[in-house]
This record gives sequence, C-alpha cells and structure tokens, in this order.
Amino acid sequence: MKKLFGWISLLTMALFPAQPAAAFCGFYVAKADASLFNNASQVVLARHENKTVITMANDYQGDLKEFAMVVPVPEVLKKEQIHIANQKDIDHLDAYTAPRLVEYHDRNPCEEIAFMYEEAVIGGRGARGFGGAGDGIKRKELGVKIEAAYTVGEYDILVLSAKESGGLVKWLEMNDYKIPKNADQVLESYIKQDTKFFVAKINLEEQAKAGFTKLRPLSMAFETPKFMLPIRLGTVNANGPQDLIIYTLSPKGRVETTNYRTVKLPSGEELPPYIKKEFKPFYKDMFATSVQKEEMKAVFLEYAWDMGWCDPCAADPLSKKQLVELGAYWELPEKDHKETGLRKRRDSINTYVTRLHVRYTGEKFPDDLKFQSTGNRDNFQSRYVLRHPYTGDDQCEEMAPYRKRVQERREKEMVTLAGLTGWTMDTIRPKSLLPFEEVDLQKPKPRLPWYQRIWGD
Repeated sequence: MKKLFGWISLLTMALFPAQPAAAFCGFYVAKADASLFNNASQVVLARHENKTVITMANDYQGDLKEFAMVVPVPEVLKKEQIHIANQKDIDHLDAYTAPRLVEYHDRNPCEEIAFMYEEAVIGGRGARGFGGAGDGIKRKELGVKIEAAYTVGEYDILVLSAKESGGLVKWLEMNDYKIPKNADQVLESYIKQDTKFFVAKINLEEQAKAGFTKLRPLSMAFETPKFMLPIRLGTVNANGPQDLIIYTLSPKGRVETTNYRTVKLPSGEELPPYIKKEFKPFYKDMFATSVQKEEMKAVFLEYAWDMGWCDPCAADPLSKKQLVELGAYWELPEKDHKETGLRKRRDSINTYVTRLHVRYTGEKFPDDLKFQSTGNRDNFQSRYVLRHPYTGDDQCEEMAPYRKRVQERREKEMVTLAGLTGWTMDTIRPKSLLPFEEVDLQKPKPRLPWYQRIWGD
C-alpha cells in the first residue's frame, strides 16, 4: 500500500502510520543544525510581493514504491513552475543559520591591560502510474479532476481538484494510497477554499536513469496574496509532536507568524565551558524547556540576519546563485527582473534570512501557519557564550580577587544553565569545577602553626 503524505509530511517527512567583550565576537565552536531533532522537517520559503517559491527537503527512508506526497496548493501549477532543487543548498542554509556557541578566554589578570575591551577574534510528457484504464470514469463519478500531469526529474506529478473530500479520499484509496482516519475533514476545509492538490510519487524508471539514490528536494513557484504554510494534513495521525524548521528568504526583512506568537529563543547567555562537549543535549533540552514554558503555542525565532554577512559565521553566506536556486529571484541580474521594481547595487546581496522553529501537534496548532514580511532588519541569532578562566600559575595581588570573580561568574553560569534546560545543580556542578578549585581539592593547603593562625606572618 502506498502511503499518503500531507503538506507537513513533506516538511517533516513523517509518514502517516565579568570582562567586557565586543558583541557578536569570539571563536565559533559548535552549531545545532536540523539533524539534532528526530523527524525534523525543513522548508525554504522565498517570498516577495505575491510571488512565492517553496522548497521542501525530503529525507524519506523506505521503499520508494511506497512514497507519495499530497500538498495543498493555491492554483494549478504548470510544469515550468516545478523544479528539482539541490539538497546541498538547503544544508548550507541550515549550517549558516544554525544556533551556535562562541567562546572567549580570560586574560592573565597579572598582566597590564592597556585597553578596557576584549579584542575580538573571529576565529513535457504526462505522469505515469496514477490509476488504471477505468480511472477516468471513476474520477468523474467521484468529482476528482486531473488538472495537470507532469514528470519532473524522478517525480511523477498530478495536480488534482475535487468537489468534495469524500470523493478525493475514495479516489486516492482506489489508487492504493492509505488515507488516515479523519483526513477527509482536513481535506474538506481546503476544498472549500478552492485549493488544488499537488500529488507526487516516484518514477522509478526516471530515477534509475538519473542515477540518484536519494530523493531530491522539490520546489514550486506560484503567485498568491496569502503568505502561509499548510500544516494540518500532517497532524491527522502524527505520532506525537513534530518539529518544523522554516527558512524564509525576503528582500524586505524579518518574517514573523501572524496567527501564532513569534518568540525569540534565549540568546547571549553565558554557560559553563563544559557545554562545548555537550552542546547537542543542551540545545535539545533548552528548546524543549522553551516550548514547555510557552505551552507549545509559539513559533520560535532562531536566526534573523542579512545574508550579506555574519558574525560569528557558522558557515559562509550563500552565494547569489544558491539564493536564486532557492527562490530568491530578486537576486537575478537587473535585466532579468526589471518589473519587480527592486533597486540594489550590482554586486550586493539583498536577501534577509529568517529561521523559525516550531514544535507542534494538531491540538496546539489547529490552524495553518500565516506569515508577514516586516521591515525589521535587526540581527538576531541563538548564540551561547563560553568564557574560559585564566589557568596559569602566575602570582600577583590581582589573582585572588580575579579568582573570586570567576567563582561568582561560574555560579551564575550554572544557575543560568539549570534555568534554561531544567537540569539539576547536582548534575551541573561536578562538571563545572574551576581549574584552581580542582587543584585545591587535589592538594590540600598545609596546616599552619598555631601562632601563625592567630597572629599571621
């Protein structure tokens, strides 16, 4: 039996069954990418005016004969509106926008400091296989119409319209698609909005000719006044919460959700340096704690930045060619998009990227995601700071107060870490010992004579 993907199944690929420092400087040491989260889906959403390009990453694992997807779309798409994208471009965008750690190293407190700031170091044929010879009659009886049929790369694609959800469900079941219970209720809501359905499955012959072993991402371009992303189909029989990472590209500025709150994740917090080796469990638990605090009713902002630069850089910014491939058509040469009315310098990058992360269920997110492009170009990134104390054995008058400050700083770092993750202090403290505390524990100080304990030296 073939299995039906909802729109969000494309996205999730879940089958239905105390020293001052210059801001944003330091050594980049680690990142948290989409692979951190099980079954996390990725979608790139490029949008300007009413033009939208959606690119859906595909990490399907299993028998390709059983792969299929169903995506609600606002119009009947022509073949030239469908495109095979490059997974490497999405991976690059993921790396560029990923939450990251940075680290600093304290100076020797015994040395003369000639300045009061920390120096920054940045380290054309129809699709085949959709039904048998008698399918045309059945489709008419069921109110299902094939509006278009294409083969694009390794995908056979149909664009369907339907008069009512029961007929659409029946037609899909007749063509060996397994429909989850209650899917007709969600499909009916789209049909009432005159939504079309983009249905794709694998053309094994074409895939064999191309020599690809993994499914490539699919892009589709269309015009619509609605800036939104349908997610409800994928929640019909999802097994638990799903993670969705949305990368939006816009020439204007930050993108935010309008029907759910957009919340910034904690950023800039100072953490014990041992987190460098445990960044993945830290970030997963920090995100889970943030979701819990918001009662799973918010979309989280992980990154918002002008694509022309980054600081610190988890990866190089994407090239114009890569951005255009992902739908940022405004980055084409001036002669290719005069009608857009965009003005930009010849060699400049004019794309602003926003990374949103949402964990959701059908109960907590009963509506599709709706967005707006804002003029806000303020930079934001999920960034966490590690400060390493000076560990030399120099001795001077400043060393004792410095170590006291470091101990106070470390205590604050541990409390912050516990608050962000829900970890206990008993778990955190043994991993957060300072180097000179470890020395003190291993080499107890000699006991002074009684008269020195009274009168000192």
